[in-house]
Amino acid sequence: MVNSVILVGRAGQDPEMRYFESGRVKTTFSMAVNRPTKEKETDWFDITLWGRQAEVAGEYVRKGSLVGVEGRLDFNRWTDDAGVKHAKPFINATNLRLLGSKRDSGGDMPSPDEF
Repeated sequence: MVNSVILVGRAGQDPEMRYFESGRVKTTFSMAVNRPTKEKETDWFDITLWGRQAEVAGEYVRKGSLVGVEGRLDFNRWTDDAGVKHAKPFINATNLRLLGSKRDSGGDMPSPDEF
């Protein structure tokens, strides 16, 4: 079985970075992906990145940035106070590609070799 996701779309918000005592870095942001249909439907995904990829996202991705991500579909699962079980899907990304131009990002983007 394979659990692999590749998405290309625009960041729906500026990324949120969290630094942990262990030294790990986690970055999250939402991503809008347009469906190629006449109705112009948009799918929204929550993206999570760790490590160096998370640092790059936090530094260079901004709301509206065109990005590509590769990773796997995962789920946050929890039980609320009433005992109801919930599951929220997210993309646990392992690879980030900055696809917009320097002009789109408003700053100098690194080449893919730099991360």
